[in-house]
Amino acid sequence: MNYRLTLITSLLSILLFTNLKTSWAQSSTSGANYISTAVPFLTITPDSRAGAMGDVGVATSPDANSMHWNPAKFAMIDGDYGVAASYTPWLRDLVDDMSISYLTGYYRLDKNQVIATSLRYFALGEIIFLESADAIENSKNPNEWAFDMAYSRRLTDNLSGGIAFRYIRSDFQADYVAGVETKAGSAFAADISVYYQKEFKRNRKEMLWSWGVNISNIGSKISYSDDSEKEFIPTNLRLGTALKMELDRYNSLTIAADLNKLLVPTPGKGAVEDNPEGTVIVGSETSDQSVMSGIFSSFSDAPNGMSEEFKEITWSLGLEYWYHNQFAVRTGYFHENEDKGNRKFYTAGVGVKLSMFDLDFSYLIPSSQNNPLKNTLRFTITANLDKILK
Repeated sequence: MNYRLTLITSLLSILLFTNLKTSWAQSSTSGANYISTAVPFLTITPDSRAGAMGDVGVATSPDANSMHWNPAKFAMIDGDYGVAASYTPWLRDLVDDMSISYLTGYYRLDKNQVIATSLRYFALGEIIFLESADAIENSKNPNEWAFDMAYSRRLTDNLSGGIAFRYIRSDFQADYVAGVETKAGSAFAADISVYYQKEFKRNRKEMLWSWGVNISNIGSKISYSDDSEKEFIPTNLRLGTALKMELDRYNSLTIAADLNKLLVPTPGKGAVEDNPEGTVIVGSETSDQSVMSGIFSSFSDAPNGMSEEFKEITWSLGLEYWYHNQFAVRTGYFHENEDKGNRKFYTAGVGVKLSMFDLDFSYLIPSSQNNPLKNTLRFTITANLDKILK
């Protein structure tokens, strides 16, 4: 990695949470080796339902926010059209005006086909840039956003598939970083997903079992200057399962679990040897790899072999209880290995279905003190257009 790219990506790390992950990893272990990518905002949970269930969503029942989790779920959704809006104040213990906004909607073409779209906007708040120590302060409001279009089709009574296309733009509005002229970065990406659900009865109670797979952000690399190396975007493999159980006429419970793995190269041993402290790997000599090479090598390129590969898998568990299909209580847990970022937190939230709108709220509870994600709140409102436009 050349010095100019290091300067630019260091800026991005400060603005987002790469440096935060470094500090968590350093505090937890002396052998941290986390994977960093550009535009990590694409991996942040945008909606309250999944945010309350420990960030699970690839196999849960379809809703208007399925674009982020599994576009294939749209083909199985109840209703012909709907929209949802979510808002998340982000890292508010550190930054006052950083937030994530998410708007999504879907439209049923026929009983087998659904199209959907979404817009995700990440506002980083006001940031002061200095070209040098004695330069005049230059106030900017950097932002990143992604626009998606998806097509989902029912393949059988129980199986559906989906594909989504995404345009990503990352604009940090810094004209120069340490003398290097910068520009807004952009990239194109796609998601490929499948979703399966099967109804059955057990002890005369209705059950619904489902599973899903989504490979997201398969796309081009991104660069922030004309002469810097390009960085990987967060290509991700998500797979999971869910079981919805009817407890009685008025009560139901869903148990869900997700596994995630970034499909980008792991930093190699050489990066450790170049680090004077020899504690945390933050760069990689693999940045010249192609996207497809990076995806396939990501399953076997960890310096410490398969034991480290398994550490790169994050897992999450979620519970969702519904009373009379009108009031929901949710909780969950998210786990990331200490050497790969050390994010561990519990979540909780509630949801209520009104006649024409659904309201959802979630709250994040970190498992350790001084976690910058503590007190994260998410708010989502869903408009049931089927009922509104009747």
